[in-house]
Amino acid sequence: MYIQMILQHNECRVLTAENGIDALEKLKGVDELPDLIVSDIMMPKMDGYDFFKTLSESAVYCNIPFIFLTALDSPEDIRLGKMIGADDYLTKPINEDDLLATIAGKILRNKKNKRINERITQFFLKYKDDFKAILPENEKEKVVLIVVEWDDKFGPTLKKAYPDTILENYPIESIGVQLFDAASTIYGQGKITKAEGVHINIENYKVEGYALFDSYSDINFRGGQRDYMLAVIAPKISYFQTLKIKKILQDASDKIKQKQIWDIKEYREELLNILTHSSL
Repeated sequence: MYIQMILQHNECRVLTAENGIDALEKLKGVDELPDLIVSDIMMPKMDGYDFFKTLSESAVYCNIPFIFLTALDSPEDIRLGKMIGADDYLTKPINEDDLLATIAGKILRNKKNKRINERITQFFLKYKDDFKAILPENEKEKVVLIVVEWDDKFGPTLKKAYPDTILENYPIESIGVQLFDAASTIYGQGKITKAEGVHINIENYKVEGYALFDSYSDINFRGGQRDYMLAVIAPKISYFQTLKIKKILQDASDKIKQKQIWDIKEYREELLNILTHSSL
């Protein structure tokens, strides 16, 4: 009764019960779950331990902060109360300010946890398709790694592709040029000073591309630099996959700028491994 008066005096809505069984029945009848439960341990019919155990096993009630408030104040009792998982263990008599501070702290922490869980849920809902973006076996042949360079006379020109077989309705050169044009529109032709990546949906061919647009010094080209693009083309590329793809393309690009030998087939295999496995 004393605890009830303290809480009501501090504008808390209070639901009381005589024991654990009574509390469970009353919980079933509420429209809104309580922000917190304060329970004694020594109660008839169902004591505090069994009451807490029942709540802990319920998907509905297990996340409600739970505090024991009891006259059992031996170190063993306190250790037991905390060991079974209660959020706190308070002993009688208790100072009003301490009780209110403990309750407020538990409620605030629980609300923060709820907000975090809601954000996590929203995150997974937003990117749920990314976790399914694993390329089927029968579409592996559609994963192509290409290199497109800018030619002052002919414009974007396909220099390398692997595999270099042109599938029906899958014109690699046209897709590569379209990717290059899209990337240069975003970053500006002749203005690339560091590697830039872009994820593009090529709707007319029903494929996606992730392109790394880069350049290196070359006095034989207008402006003293040669722009080029490394890109992977695939039926589906998720956001999370692009994070790994960029690192691989960046590594290949570094070799190009340093005029080192690089094996386009090996890099394509690395990209294929990313696209055929889970995004995370």
